[in-house]
Amino acid sequence: MEKSSSTFDVQKIRRDFPILTQTVRDGKPLIYLDSAATSQKPQMVIDALSTYYETHNANVHRGIHHLAELATEKFEEARRKIAAFIGAQNENCIVFTRGTTEGINLVANAWGRKFIKAGDEIVTSEMEHHSNLVPWQLLCAATGATLKIIPFHDDGTLDIEAYHRLLNPKVKLVAITQQSNVLGTINPVTEIAKAVHAAGAKVLVDGAQSVSHMPVNVRDLDCDFLAFSGHKMCGPTGIGALYIREEIAEAMDPFMGGGEMISKVMLDHSTWAEIPHKFEAGTPDISGAIVLGVAIDYLKLVGVDAAHAYETELTKYAITKLETVPTLRIYGRAPERGGAISFSIDGAHPHDISHFVDKDGIAIRAGHMCAQPLLRRYGLNALSRASLCFYNTREEFDALVVSLEKVRRFFNRGN
Repeated sequence: MEKSSSTFDVQKIRRDFPILTQTVRDGKPLIYLDSAATSQKPQMVIDALSTYYETHNANVHRGIHHLAELATEKFEEARRKIAAFIGAQNENCIVFTRGTTEGINLVANAWGRKFIKAGDEIVTSEMEHHSNLVPWQLLCAATGATLKIIPFHDDGTLDIEAYHRLLNPKVKLVAITQQSNVLGTINPVTEIAKAVHAAGAKVLVDGAQSVSHMPVNVRDLDCDFLAFSGHKMCGPTGIGALYIREEIAEAMDPFMGGGEMISKVMLDHSTWAEIPHKFEAGTPDISGAIVLGVAIDYLKLVGVDAAHAYETELTKYAITKLETVPTLRIYGRAPERGGAISFSIDGAHPHDISHFVDKDGIAIRAGHMCAQPLLRRYGLNALSRASLCFYNTREEFDALVVSLEKVRRFFNRGN
């Protein structure tokens, strides 16, 4: 049974993460507040990577010797774990990718170039990460389709009325983030998908910031595609997964050509393997996939519901504390939001803010967060962002506020 947030033992959790015990910058304890960029890894995940290379390193699927069979078994077991974790119908709906970016590009190419034509429309939003914007720009340029944009309100909530006005028979796909990596906004994906399907279109969900922080079930969302990354959910970098509704996957063309994705190859034509292997050309990131499965094991041990409840409370605390810093402005005030907290301080460039707090051992992000249109909406080129995970504490945000107060005083000495 999962623990409630009131009994969530964050100190016990922190002991699972060896990197959090280190000191930086002349002996200061590391305070890691950049989990929206990448999460830290627990010891059992780190150990699983070594174990793979020490005991069962081999290529998968094509070998019949002991190590190949063992590696294949663990590789496909990881696929089953991922399917169960997100509530997919079966493991055939799960395609291994390098991460969210590759997953979205796979859909844009393997589905989009087959089913999108001139005059069609694709809808995405103004708050998207570049990974859920640029692929659709490229697809529209290649096919003659048109890209439509859902705006958002000043508080960071999606303009749902504008979204419904954009839906029409020309729309073939709506691609939307479940949680903004800048504003923290959690979008009403289920409502969005219901309207999309009523209009006869498909829906893709960018789950990079959601699958790692909240319970996500593709059947509840009723999405057709869901892309997410392992490195944001306590797993390794360079591995991710794409969920594709099974009947859609069957109708799609391959993404890349090569070994593994074929059934039969002749000199002048080829036929394709069954899903999901049709989309997995070449030797995959075997170790990454297996270790991602272990990361899912760890998240289940922690308790996804309990971790989400704890993060929700910690986010509220963090925002309340940050609001005590004079001239600090937080961007994103959606009622339902996650722990990506972006802010500015009058007179201080975000890069300078990040540099100054780093001297106190605090890691935050600074820049455009791969969301330039979103920042441009506020007339900005860059922001600072503190993003949390279930291994963070209230005391770490207390320390951040002390450090930011020093930043504010330094850059506002004449005021």
